[in-house]
Amino acid sequence: MITRLFVKASIIAGFLIFSFTATSADLSSRQSALKSIQAQINQQQNSLKDTSKQREKLISLLKSDEKAIAKAAQQVNQSQKALSEVNIKLKELDKQQIDLAKLKLSQQDTLSKQLSSAYLAGNHDYTKMMLNQQNPATVERMLAYYQFLNNARIDAIQQLKQTSIDLNKVKQLQVTAQQKLNALVIDQKQQALQLTKEQGQRQQTLTQLQRTLSSKGAELEQLQIEEASLKRIVQQAMVAAKSNPTMDGLLNQKAKLTWPTKGRVSKRFGSSRSGQIVWKGTVLSAPEGQNINAVASGKVIYADWLRGFGMVLVIDHGKGYMSLYGHAQTLLRQPGDMVKTGESIALVGRSGGQSEPGLYFEIRNKGKAVDPAYYCR
Repeated sequence: MITRLFVKASIIAGFLIFSFTATSADLSSRQSALKSIQAQINQQQNSLKDTSKQREKLISLLKSDEKAIAKAAQQVNQSQKALSEVNIKLKELDKQQIDLAKLKLSQQDTLSKQLSSAYLAGNHDYTKMMLNQQNPATVERMLAYYQFLNNARIDAIQQLKQTSIDLNKVKQLQVTAQQKLNALVIDQKQQALQLTKEQGQRQQTLTQLQRTLSSKGAELEQLQIEEASLKRIVQQAMVAAKSNPTMDGLLNQKAKLTWPTKGRVSKRFGSSRSGQIVWKGTVLSAPEGQNINAVASGKVIYADWLRGFGMVLVIDHGKGYMSLYGHAQTLLRQPGDMVKTGESIALVGRSGGQSEPGLYFEIRNKGKAVDPAYYCR
């Protein structure tokens, strides 16, 4: 009996020892697995932090690239205007030269006829004429006639002389204008090369940035940051608008305004952008470099680069209304400038990290985005 109890006790003790050993081994294995998972989590967190830092650096670099493009594009735009003005001036000078050349020929012909008439009439000794003539009235008429011819010849000579002077001045102005035109053409070629270089650098930055936004979560996070940035700018613009003189606003402009640029609507107001985020404005696909015009008169209250929207310009129209123009290649107006309806304020671009050129256009009333299609016909 005692032996049996001892055997049972031994069996139970052995089982308990085995169970304890197995439980310890399992616990050790689980702890090891937990440490491995924690290491992976830390690695992923560090990787995300590194990716986030890289993204922020790339966005900062993108800002620099797009501002450089804006500067180069503005210089090209100014050169194009100067070229246009010089060409117009040259055409005016060419017309003046043709008119003056015709006038010179006409004046030379008139003077030639006058000299021929004087030659055919012969030289006259006015003293003999007065002594030989019986009728004083006839003498007086002849003297008056010859004096008139002399005055006419003197006037013709003076006019011809002045025309020659004017013609030479016009020719000198033409030479100066042509030299300026040649210099502008050279400058514009250099500016165009610089613009192409900046665009190439920007494309490299954009490609790297897009790699960091490969996941939907990262893209959504980026959009949320961009929307918050835009909201902050709108709030700042509303504060700035309060100090502006009272303007008419857009209340009576429904379906009367012209779209700010010619293009195709690629994104409509209110359509889904990503997740719960919707478009607060309209995107118009348009050629790069095309003019962007103010939809209504007002005062520029913001003109700078904005994350996600690139080169942005905001106009206050009064009574709580404002219009916003984004993704521009360059801005042609500065904060504080007064603009008129239809006036060129920017050029269509792809700033803000866009792969295709276009215009992002918003209309807001007291900070709330409204459909631009209600106002633009």
